[in-house]
Parts: sequence; structure tokens; C-alpha cells
Amino acid sequence: MNWNEFFSMGERAFYVWGSFGAFALLIIGEVVLLRTRQKKVRQKVNT
Repeated sequence: MNWNEFFSMGERAFYVWGSFGAFALLIIGEVVLLRTRQKKVRQKVNT
């Protein structure tokens, strides 16, 4: 198995890498939203 075969995923690369990309974007978005909510809560508690 070479790297080209690995990245092509047996002609399913678009589905596989697209799924990984969508998952990564959603996780990053969740982290950003959690941090935003955490800052708002801390501001309310401190005032």
C-alpha cells in the first residue's frame, strides 16, 4: 500500500475525507461556542 492508495481510499476519498472535514468543522464550532458561552457566564457571575 502506498500513500496515493491510502489517500484515495479505494475511490471513496470524497466521502471519507469529506466526513472527516465536516466532523472537524463541527468540533471546532462547538469549542468556539462553548468558550463564548463560558465568557458570558463568567461576566454575569462577576457583575
